Amino acid sequence: MTTPVLELRNVNKSFGPIDVLHDISLKVNAGEVLCLLGDNGAGKSTLIKTLAGVHKPTSGEIWMDGERVDFGKPKDAADRGIATVHQFGGTFPLMSIGRSFFVGVEPVKKIGPFKIFDRKTANETAVKAVQEFGITRIDDGDRLIGGLSGGERQSLAIARAVHFGARVLILDEPTAALGVKQASHVLRIVLEAKKRGIAVIFITHQVTHAMAVGDHFAVLIRGALAANFMRDEKSREEITDLMAGGEALADLGSEIETYMESHEGHPPPPPAE
Repeated sequence: MTTPVLELRNVNKSFGPIDVLHDISLKVNAGEVLCLLGDNGAGKSTLIKTLAGVHKPTSGEIWMDGERVDFGKPKDAADRGIATVHQFGGTFPLMSIGRSFFVGVEPVKKIGPFKIFDRKTANETAVKAVQEFGITRIDDGDRLIGGLSGGERQSLAIARAVHFGARVLILDEPTAALGVKQASHVLRIVLEAKKRGIAVIFITHQVTHAMAVGDHFAVLIRGALAANFMRDEKSREEITDLMAGGEALADLGSEIETYMESHEGHPPPPPAE
């Protein structure tokens, strides 16, 4: 049996009296894309912040490679190979591609007693890393980030995370607000990361994009795991219905029908205030 790269076991998260995550158990293997689906307010952001070390679980456990881990801060998660790419790529519009790629870990060269930023090395490395993911339009490391499309920014951020050793890649709504062509670039990058054996957690509310790349799917509703299934076990319509709380709505409809049948077609009274 394959040991998951990352696993959550009965994770709960509360902020004071407010319960945000409820008994979440999930796992993702190397070379697998786990699509985390849910509408706004479903708890996706809190869950990924918990995985990335921003929040500590109120209860439950996080495991990596069969070993329990405790992330006290984001650096702890990063040191274990968990990288998060947020919706707008975490890039800097007024920086060059090479500079943005190496921000915080800049390569340097010595000139006499001084150390300066090695622009040539940074540019060559950044361009090569992105082109290896198939984004050939980026060929100049001096080009400003602000001149890239949204899809190219996302691709650059993903390539950067992989270059610096990401083993678990958390992508937070990477295709949101992107056009069809730009989104397809990002989805291709996701598949390339999977091919390289990286575990990908793909957070989205766009079912079509999830089904294009996903192997394993989890649906969150109000902080609870409403469904956890593998590819081809549910149709797009069933997944969309789940995200909208379809099963709960169906149960409510059944209750209303039963009431009306037993009360000769009269609608149920409004709820008490």
